[in-house]
Amino acid sequence: MTSEWRKSTYSDTGGQCVECRSNERRVDVRDTQNRGTGYLTFPASEWSAFLRDIQDEQL
Repeated sequence: MTSEWRKSTYSDTGGQCVECRSNERRVDVRDTQNRGTGYLTFPASEWSAFLRDIQDEQL
C-alpha cells in the first residue's frame, strides 16, 4: 500500500472531495474534511468497476 494519499486532478480547491491511496489489491478512500475519522477500503476490482460506471454515465 502506498502511504501517499492523493486527490483527483479534477477536484476543485473547495475541500469537498475525497482522497485515495491504493495498491494492486485494494483502494482506501477518505473524506478530505474529516481525515481523522477513518477511511473505507474497497477491493481494487470493485473500485475500478465503480469508476467505469461513473465514466459511462457522463458520456
